[in-house]
Amino acid sequence: MNTIKKVALGSQGLEVPVEGLGCMGMTTLAGMNVYGVADEAESIATIHRALELGVNLLDTADLYGPMLNERLVAKAIAGQRDQYLVATKFGYEIDDQETLTWNYNGRPEYVHKAVNRSLKNLGTDYIDLYYLHRLDPNTPIEDTVGAMAELVQAGKVRYIGLSEVSAEVLRRAHQVHPITALQTEYSIFDRRVEEEPILQTTQELGIGFVAYSPLGRGFLSGDIKTPDDFEASDIRRMLPRYQGENFYQNLALVEKIKTLADAKNVSPAQLALAWVLAQGVVAIPGTKRRTYLEQNVAAASIELSTSELAELEAIMPVGSTVGSAY
Repeated sequence: MNTIKKVALGSQGLEVPVEGLGCMGMTTLAGMNVYGVADEAESIATIHRALELGVNLLDTADLYGPMLNERLVAKAIAGQRDQYLVATKFGYEIDDQETLTWNYNGRPEYVHKAVNRSLKNLGTDYIDLYYLHRLDPNTPIEDTVGAMAELVQAGKVRYIGLSEVSAEVLRRAHQVHPITALQTEYSIFDRRVEEEPILQTTQELGIGFVAYSPLGRGFLSGDIKTPDDFEASDIRRMLPRYQGENFYQNLALVEKIKTLADAKNVSPAQLALAWVLAQGVVAIPGTKRRTYLEQNVAAASIELSTSELAELEAIMPVGSTVGSAY
């Protein structure tokens, strides 16, 4: 059993490994393959291998599929539920026919409806960490978090979190009920949370920070050389950051990281992941294959010196990436 370091996430008592496992790519997202086609048996084997390596924090959402990802996780953790920490999310509205409406819904009655559906999908009677996936602009955050607090009181949820909200919304939410974690995209490739006072606000309030896409949506792996390396159904083909001239300008930054990684005898992905962990946050790199999981876990023990961190900072300072993330 690998003893991957455990850390406190937030100030309410939740302890997690510094690295979790993002499960999104293991199923489709609203009928689209997010990062290429997944294999269910290999995905389940990856979740089991993660536990052996001490990576027992799984990150899913009702949106992924919709519903299919939570059901896959349920299959994988059956009989071992108490050994995993399951984080899921709600907030993209899904109707009773399991169709995604693409509306945001943070209304209190929907909070209760969504959690009951996720509990059923996951085959469990509690969720360790329940996130609001995206803010509903038509519902005050106080109302949404008030309803989420009721889930904690009812024992359906242990801790609550938010995803991709501003520092101001985070402060308002935290006054209603302690927020354990904020999950937002963060990598050396995407440092918006440093440009806005988001990371700083989580530290000030004692809220844990969970970085999703810590490998820049796989771009920092060094495996993507041309836009044609994305499979036809890959969602990244639609994102501005990976199109046209933006693709090649960003690729030039990745090449510089690769040079530094080669000198340290690690992969570019491992170096990028080590950088995120050096910022004192929890990362949830997503993978659907055991081989990449093992490489990601190895990154957690890479030490970066002050000079290496400075060198990475010089290669990719805040704002160096071109093209929007969405």
